[in-house]
Amino acid sequence: MAKKRGNTAMWVLMGLLILGLGGFGATSFTGSLRSVASVGSRDITPNEYGRALQNELRALEAQAGQAISFEQAQSAGIDRQVLARLISEAAVDDEADRIGLSVGDTTVAKQVQDIPAFKGIDGKFDRESYKFALDRVGMSESEFERGLRRETSRALVQGAVVSGKSLPDSYIDTILTYVSERRRVSWVRLDSTLLPEETLTPSEEDLKALYDERIADFTRPEIKRITYAWLTPEMILDQVEVDEDLLRAEYEARAADYNRPERRLVERLVYADEGRAQAAKDQLDSGASDFEKLVADRGLDLNDIDMGDVSKADLGAAGEEVFAAQSGDVVGPIDTDLGPAFFRVNGILAAETTSYEDALPELRAEVATDRARRRIAGEAEPAEDLLASGATLEELAADSDLTLGTIDWAPGQNEGIAAYEGFDEAAEALTQDDYPEIAQLSDGTIYAMRLDEVIAPEPAPFEDVRERVNAIWETRQTMERLRTLAADYMGKLAEAADFASLGLEVNTEEALTRNGTVLGAPDDFAARIFDMEEGDMAVIDGFGAVLIARLDEVLPPNPEDPETAGLRNNIQQQMQNSLAQDLYRAFAEDVRIRAGAEIDQSAIAAVNANFQ
Repeated sequence: MAKKRGNTAMWVLMGLLILGLGGFGATSFTGSLRSVASVGSRDITPNEYGRALQNELRALEAQAGQAISFEQAQSAGIDRQVLARLISEAAVDDEADRIGLSVGDTTVAKQVQDIPAFKGIDGKFDRESYKFALDRVGMSESEFERGLRRETSRALVQGAVVSGKSLPDSYIDTILTYVSERRRVSWVRLDSTLLPEETLTPSEEDLKALYDERIADFTRPEIKRITYAWLTPEMILDQVEVDEDLLRAEYEARAADYNRPERRLVERLVYADEGRAQAAKDQLDSGASDFEKLVADRGLDLNDIDMGDVSKADLGAAGEEVFAAQSGDVVGPIDTDLGPAFFRVNGILAAETTSYEDALPELRAEVATDRARRRIAGEAEPAEDLLASGATLEELAADSDLTLGTIDWAPGQNEGIAAYEGFDEAAEALTQDDYPEIAQLSDGTIYAMRLDEVIAPEPAPFEDVRERVNAIWETRQTMERLRTLAADYMGKLAEAADFASLGLEVNTEEALTRNGTVLGAPDDFAARIFDMEEGDMAVIDGFGAVLIARLDEVLPPNPEDPETAGLRNNIQQQMQNSLAQDLYRAFAEDVRIRAGAEIDQSAIAAVNANFQ
């Protein structure tokens, strides 16, 4: 297991290395520098550090889906993380050298020949491809093979460190018990229907005190008053002319959407050979089996064999017979490319034909909108030039097709321009120091905006929210009365009465899990129950109600549940991996301390300068 884990890690790292070969031209970070750091007898060259940093930046950009500047990466500590990883690897390399661990030329040669990036069109190792790929990143063959040899040796060291280390079953079982232990719970719900009718009227002082106590709930957020100029496709649709020939061409291009042939909802059960298929047909014909049973006998369910809605052409040679069947019929076995198969027809979908005249309104709207988007895209550069020359948004709106507007924006708005994806983020970042610039929204709309004023948060006047305050007061009074009622019931239950004797509807959860939810109970119900001891009772606030819950029994994980066994395997694997990582991290740190590390900050700065 350890050896396999080591090999996997090695090939993952090799894959990352080769990935780094694909996107960059040959870049040398060396100059006159010999190393950026050294650990024992192992030097980390400027090229090693530069390429590792380059690959890390590329991976971050792929993950973020956008360009990341070196300054952003540096502020996040990426350069320091890369250097720390290289120092750790160099320490292990030095330790491998110290104990005389290495791999032979034959092993390295085989690894090089197995790398897909170095293979020709015939799938075999191609030396020219090998040399070309390395030339692109400024690496020599000896440099690459030396790195590969070190990577392999490092994987062997890692495998030796973590092999044979396993966690005791008691540790795994303890975690499994915590995660999968269950509770049997009885509970009742007390709501306002159990309270005597009583008219409660708050005083003015009560309401104003509550208003002051909950003032944050009645305070509107900070508002940004924004002026913007924008141009949407809808604004210029009436200015867009759509040629009739273009509409007909679009209709023809989308003929498959507007003219769909007759289709069938079909399930297909395939057999490996005609003998088994014939045996299945004999069972169907004799009534000894039905289609669902044949599927189950194969260890499948209906989802596994569902083809969805298909046309006659989709079914190939089976099309004629399947389309001649009625809904509910089973036909076959029919020879197919996959083998003899039975087909069951579950529904018949009639052909759908939409004439050009019927499709015209939709076609015209889509084509016109597309043309409007293109026209707007052409307006973006002139509008940007106007703003760059010092024009205000008001002047931009006067001299172009853009329309002026204002919005009092706060997070969560969804009207007008604020309804567009991406506007909230832009408005959130907008400051009064920002100059208006042309930006684009999700539907092709262009806009520019200016922050005119920031309006500080302000409480709503008491009279404007009086009804809300009154509703909160009434809810609070109801909950207090329900808690008093619950305390009275709790006293009776303590005298050996049970829930049923109180005339209340009893709910029972037979096997509540730690992450379970209960319909009609608050989200933290399970968490509260798992904090209780067997026999304990608790009063829990619910949604406009109060719950009385009793923990009847603590149940261990269900050993018969396949999910429990799967969860135990997952826990064991995760804990084992975590142990292996911790052991290797501790080992790497130990050899780094023993070998000693020296860092040349001026060399690192020189390499970093290449990224700025």
